[in-house]
Amino acid sequence: MSVKKSDLINKLSNYYPNFLKKDLKKLVDITLKEMKNSLKRGERVELRDVFSIEPKLRKARFARNPKTNEKIYVKEKYYLLFKSSKMWSNKINEEK
Repeated sequence: MSVKKSDLINKLSNYYPNFLKKDLKKLVDITLKEMKNSLKRGERVELRDVFSIEPKLRKARFARNPKTNEKIYVKEKYYLLFKSSKMWSNKINEEK
């Protein structure tokens, strides 16, 4: 199941009824924007006991098209390395 931003805001408003929905929306927007900007700067984003995301540089290389066996040059690019916390990994993998 994927989580939409609107679902997250609705759940937060249910848990914290004293906050206005528009304030919760601003909070979520600011948090996501700061995470995005940190990743753009090449910094690691970590939410303790939840997950960490880190941008890693994949070097330029020559790849092969498997259909035509043609060599293709692939430029260097960043990819995101996602790692969940041990606590969450254990909860996901525990048997019911």
